[in-house]
Amino acid sequence: MQETRIPDIHIPEPERFRSQAYLDVLDKNSSEQTCQIETTAISAMHASAERHYPLEACGLLIGRMQTGVWHIDEAREVPNLNSERAADRFILDPDAYRKTDRELVGSGREIIGIYHSHPDCPAKPSPTDLSAAWDGFAYIIVSTCNGAAADTRCWALNASGDRFQQIDLQDSQTRGD
Repeated sequence: MQETRIPDIHIPEPERFRSQAYLDVLDKNSSEQTCQIETTAISAMHASAERHYPLEACGLLIGRMQTGVWHIDEAREVPNLNSERAADRFILDPDAYRKTDRELVGSGREIIGIYHSHPDCPAKPSPTDLSAAWDGFAYIIVSTCNGAAADTRCWALNASGDRFQQIDLQDSQTRGD
């Protein structure tokens, strides 16, 4: 599944998402990478996005990385510290990141990405998302419209590190694991 889209929910696309600055963060080349995610992690992200609507929710993606494949078994919500622009920006709590990172030592799991929501906007990365992105991380964006999760997509930096490529997002139930 390339994306998870809830039928019959209209996803607004503000003008800025059609601007050249927003289009320039997207790499049109297809990616050979995949993101395999547990259903419980998808449910946790959707619940987080819906609970915080109309503000952005954010959290950590936990699992393991193998060549070209992120295996996500947990999405853990962390506080969005952006109090000034929480409707369209997030600042991931660094203390929550450090605490989770320490907790995972020796477990065979690690932080392998970040998720956040886009209230009443598409599940596409923005120039702000690109400026904060780390190489090797998966970035899942949940579009939340009128308080309901409407679309979920996964992104990662391309080989040049200058744009996002969409990553095939595979639900564990779809894979039959």
